[in-house]
Amino acid sequence: MNRQAQAAIMFLVGAAVLHAGFTDLYLRYVKAGLRPLLLAAGVVLILAALATVRYDRRASKGEGRHGEGEGEGTAEGTGSGDGHGHAHREPRVSWLLVLPLFALILVAPPALGSYSALHTGTALQAPLAYPRLPATDPLPLSVVDYAGRAAYGHGRTLGHRRIEVTGFVALGHDGTPYLVRMALNCCAADAQPVKIGLTGHIPPVLQPDAWLRVTGTYTGKRAKDPVNDGVIPFLDVTEARPVPTPHDPYDESWNN
Repeated sequence: MNRQAQAAIMFLVGAAVLHAGFTDLYLRYVKAGLRPLLLAAGVVLILAALATVRYDRRASKGEGRHGEGEGEGTAEGTGSGDGHGHAHREPRVSWLLVLPLFALILVAPPALGSYSALHTGTALQAPLAYPRLPATDPLPLSVVDYAGRAAYGHGRTLGHRRIEVTGFVALGHDGTPYLVRMALNCCAADAQPVKIGLTGHIPPVLQPDAWLRVTGTYTGKRAKDPVNDGVIPFLDVTEARPVPTPHDPYDESWNN
């Protein structure tokens, strides 16, 4: 591709990055904390594209003035410099590089769901500490927070309090229902599931990937993840209701 086409591609990439950064689309790719860096990258790409166009135009004007001076005494000064009197065109197939940009803008990829959760072992890790919990009822906790307190803290910080947790549904190969959030460190490529098993008053019909907000109490029941033998704690459900998919479907609480 010539330099003008390269600048156009760079400009479109920057515009696509800014579009993702100014909307919730970027949350399908990276963690929320990287938004400022994403916006800065988009601005840099657009400025670089504009600078490339300006430089190329200046260079073309300079070559044109130089060529006029040299072409006065020759009869072949109108060619492209290759002796054949025509310019070589860049292959049009290179413009296919634009297609992923339109896919980024027009097609929002779905967040990782139950399929990924069931084919990846739980990423639950032992918490470094157990922060003090507020005196609210029910007590809202993330999947990661509840799972860590239940699995490694043996529920000592939970007692008999009512817990409220939100996640999407995954059904194990044996029919066990799980409430899952995909936890990530940086981007969706490194997302890993943290799973909570559900027992008690479970809805009779559960749809994989549907989002639920469940209320329940700590139970000592546990299971081993069939993928990596990681511990999966359970929650004794007293109430469950469907909720819309959150604008940020990933859980970043374990690296805050």
